[in-house]
Amino acid sequence: MAEFNGGGHWHLDAVFYQVYVRGFKDSSRDGNGDLRGLIEKLDYIESLGVSCLWLMPIFPSPLRDDGYDVSDFLEIDPSIGSLADFQQLTEAAHQRDLRVITDLVISHTSDQHHWFQKARQGPDSPFFSYYVWSDSDDRYQEAQVIFSDTEHSNWAWDHQAKRYYWHRFFSHQPDLNYDHLPVQEAILDVMRFWLDLGIDGFRVDAVPYLFEREGTNCENLPETHAFCRRMRRLIDGEYPGRILLAEANQWPDDLVAYFGAGDEFHMAFNFPLMPRLFLALRREDNRPLIDCIETLPAIPADCQWATFLRNHDELTLEMVTDADRDYLTSEYARDPRMMLNVGIRRRLAPLLDHDRRRIELLYSLLLSLPGAPVIYYGDEIGMGDNIYLGDRNGVRTPMQWSDDRNAGFSSADPSRLYKPVLTDPLDNYQTVNVAAQLRSPASLLHWLRHQLRLRSSQPVFSRGEIRFVQVSCRSIVAFTRSHRGTTALLVHNLAATVQPVHLELEAYAGLRPVHFSGNHGFPQIQAAPYFLNLAPYESLWFLLEPA
Repeated sequence: MAEFNGGGHWHLDAVFYQVYVRGFKDSSRDGNGDLRGLIEKLDYIESLGVSCLWLMPIFPSPLRDDGYDVSDFLEIDPSIGSLADFQQLTEAAHQRDLRVITDLVISHTSDQHHWFQKARQGPDSPFFSYYVWSDSDDRYQEAQVIFSDTEHSNWAWDHQAKRYYWHRFFSHQPDLNYDHLPVQEAILDVMRFWLDLGIDGFRVDAVPYLFEREGTNCENLPETHAFCRRMRRLIDGEYPGRILLAEANQWPDDLVAYFGAGDEFHMAFNFPLMPRLFLALRREDNRPLIDCIETLPAIPADCQWATFLRNHDELTLEMVTDADRDYLTSEYARDPRMMLNVGIRRRLAPLLDHDRRRIELLYSLLLSLPGAPVIYYGDEIGMGDNIYLGDRNGVRTPMQWSDDRNAGFSSADPSRLYKPVLTDPLDNYQTVNVAAQLRSPASLLHWLRHQLRLRSSQPVFSRGEIRFVQVSCRSIVAFTRSHRGTTALLVHNLAATVQPVHLELEAYAGLRPVHFSGNHGFPQIQAAPYFLNLAPYESLWFLLEPA
């Protein structure tokens, strides 16, 4: 185990596959996906060409927030397995050269956690100071209410403690008090517990909200960064080769600070980029994408962005202007039920009207732009969603393995499933499933596996510098990725129509574009603009080689 985890900067070249364990594969016939079911499907995950599993919360929980309301940090939720199952999972994954990270929810607990239950007994309890209490609800007034759809304040009254407690998310998720040093030590011990069991790292949830200070919005405070450095020192000193991935939905200058000087997080999700991919596509305009990447602050050499199209949450629109937010909402969420908080609760395929060309285009951008791609379970087959399920549950329905009963997810009675399978005419599991796509060489699944193999064949995609190419048409986004003498040229048509385009490639005169799928006789680059004609939503991947 130590030898496997001891490899250098594996996160730079990683491709992540995000799994909702409860929704992936049920091995126990109780209607819940579980760790043993996930182990059964490791060969499938390996065949995708990904290199790391990201598991959504696996801790015991009342499940009022799909496991992000943790009631015990040192156990596995019994409905999905045991600690022995988890160790078997990590060992089986490592045998396939797959790493495993899991969500670590550090800003809050469930109100059912024994820390909070004891804290409610009052100041005489040793756990009282584990949480943030107040006699009034008028402190920290500048802090945003994040779940404004359901919560009207960041304070909630506890009838037993006869005080208000602080919560940045749901009122059943009281925030931990990081000014109390035993809380910091307890969270570091939680990290050690899981790292000792063989985990390869953590996706750290809701990082910006650890501390509170009057006169601030209680986000991104210096004290928060100081604790992040403590977490990193633990990793570097005791568990080299493991990683920390930050979930910090912030504007670029605040977001990049979570890399520190290479002494905080190894990785952070590129939240500013994600909505601009959808904006550029719908407007058929490269500027939102180019402007975003060119204005991102530089990150330390051994750090990496995590890039994504969709995940388990809504497509957040916090990191765009008000005008762009209104535009994205009008274009991608015409039904009000598609909205949640400040975002759109839809999967990738329904967002793109199930248009295979646009799905492939966004995947092509995801796999060729800087960063480590993250693929959400089911999106590799174009799974749909169910907007009639509450909260974010519409994008967390059972994985569609086959056209068998319950989509091959479970042999339980359908009424026992944690969520119903999709039976919508467009997304019906009898049509959209893994087994059917494995049989079809032209399926989205086969296409994506092929693209992932192409990407992994060239370190230029994970480590290369990016340089945007001047083009004659704003519907085309073209860029080069260069690394150690290798240069790739990537050209994407954002438009629904054929686009002729001239590329300014004078700097590469004398080289010839060779398509990744083989030599198709593209002409040598000259000093004059280079002409291409792209089909609607077409993507072209080239290596530039001597003529």
